[in-house]
Amino acid sequence: MITLIKGGRIVNEGHVTKADIVIEDGNIIEVRGQKEEVRCDEVIDATGCYILPGIIDDHVHFREPGLTEKADIDTESRAAAAGGVTSYFDMPNCNPQTTTLDALAQKQALAREKSHVNYAFFYGATNDNVETFSQLDATKIPGIKLFMGSSTGNMLVDCDEALERIFKECKFPLMAHCEDTAIINRNMEEAKGAWGDDPPVNLHAMIRSEEACLTSTRKAVALAQKYGTRLHVAHVSSAEELELFAVCRDFASTKITAEACVGHLYFTQLDHERLGAKIKVNPSIKTPVDQFMLREALTDGRISIVATDHAPHLLSQKQGGCAKAASGMPMVQFSLVTMLELVDEGVLTIQRLVELMCHNPARLFGVQRRGFLRVGYRADITIVRPKSPWTVTSDCILSKCGWSPMEGHQYQWRVERTLCNGQTVYSNGQVDNDVLGEPITFSHQ
Repeated sequence: MITLIKGGRIVNEGHVTKADIVIEDGNIIEVRGQKEEVRCDEVIDATGCYILPGIIDDHVHFREPGLTEKADIDTESRAAAAGGVTSYFDMPNCNPQTTTLDALAQKQALAREKSHVNYAFFYGATNDNVETFSQLDATKIPGIKLFMGSSTGNMLVDCDEALERIFKECKFPLMAHCEDTAIINRNMEEAKGAWGDDPPVNLHAMIRSEEACLTSTRKAVALAQKYGTRLHVAHVSSAEELELFAVCRDFASTKITAEACVGHLYFTQLDHERLGAKIKVNPSIKTPVDQFMLREALTDGRISIVATDHAPHLLSQKQGGCAKAASGMPMVQFSLVTMLELVDEGVLTIQRLVELMCHNPARLFGVQRRGFLRVGYRADITIVRPKSPWTVTSDCILSKCGWSPMEGHQYQWRVERTLCNGQTVYSNGQVDNDVLGEPITFSHQ
């Protein structure tokens, strides 16, 4: 089966060029000038569109196993496909937690049967499972996930001895959720004293404060520097934290990197007035100044990856304030078009977007044969059309939870088609349920 994608503008490795792509057996076999037709079985006309490498989201919570009333691998991978995401790395705080070899194998088996895009799973660190790290197959996991803050599904690592051992012995990329639990608990008690048992949600950024983030992130960076650990700090949310990260130009020599999430880049704490707990996430969405500085860091190299922290809850679980409403929101279906909106606003270029959402996740985690439009790579491709307005309505939301903070929002960009391993998994508003993704393979240098 030979497929030709023709007529579009390719965004790849810092350049936008008019070129065609030829695919055979799921691989890119040619990136060619727009010239004479090639003999093929299928032609995809991308005239007027941009052709991107498939988006790699390094931070999702698809909730399976054990929390499938909120989401599952089938539904959320369908939402991912509709959003142009062709690969995802899922987090370990499900039930059972992905903190044993058996639990990891169980999730991998589920994904083989259910995932419509490519998949991989982080292994979770605990206070007492470091000895299992050496038994992991390094080609099958992106890294180790460490929770250094609360709201983690009882996976908080709060023992200094265990933290030292994790940073010393981890030979994989170590992704850390950094918030200081003692500071958060102190702030919550003060808020409850003033506002009652469930303080208003617009106080969430005061409770899960910049101080809580900075204190924990500073500790993680110090430990990584002490032991030479490959540290990737998840969902950086504050301006002060950014000062801990150097400009990243070369992943081969950079040991400490940062991820920003779409929610922190798009919303500010002022949006709680409009959206309430729908945008309550951990770490909290903070001030307009923090948002501005995070956006600045997208282009100066201090932020290396943009992801979602896609974390669905039932809408009933999102009711209440700082104490009662669940933290987390679904964004995987709308992450790319939201970032393209920031491109239109001049926050970043479309070339830099591709660096942050495609190339850099592949480079940082050692993803094999994905993340670039190169001959010999798997044909994970996202085709997007500008100046094609549409509005998010409840009937187009594919996440199992059935809601989105973007509902009612009009986008100017549209995901036209998503190809995963050369197969069209999404087009014309529909997901092909017969298409399944592949396990992602890694090479950790």
